Amino acid sequence: MSKRTELVAKYAEDLKTKCKINPDLALLEKVTIGCGPAIYSADSETVAASDPSELETLKKNFLIKKLGLPDSPKLAEAIAAVIDTYGKSERNKYRAVIYYMLVKHFGKEAVYA
Repeated sequence: MSKRTELVAKYAEDLKTKCKINPDLALLEKVTIGCGPAIYSADSETVAASDPSELETLKKNFLIKKLGLPDSPKLAEAIAAVIDTYGKSERNKYRAVIYYMLVKHFGKEAVYA
């Protein structure tokens, strides 16, 4: 089993158990691949949800650049909602899981088609 396959399985388990979401595994794998080498580093594989600068970077680089969404207060609201779903007390919020939930939230699955 490849490292990426193991990570996708770990992210799917987080979605099922912590977020109560039954993931689309094909989409989750594409989102994971889209994260690039970040998923292989313990530091960059997670999102520091309490760091405003990290959340701003997530908004600019993922929601606006990658998903093509216009900048609006709805983006920050969606990030906050996803973090709430994941659980604010959850220490490790995986980047691929956050991205997956944001893709689903905005209905942007076509970006990964």
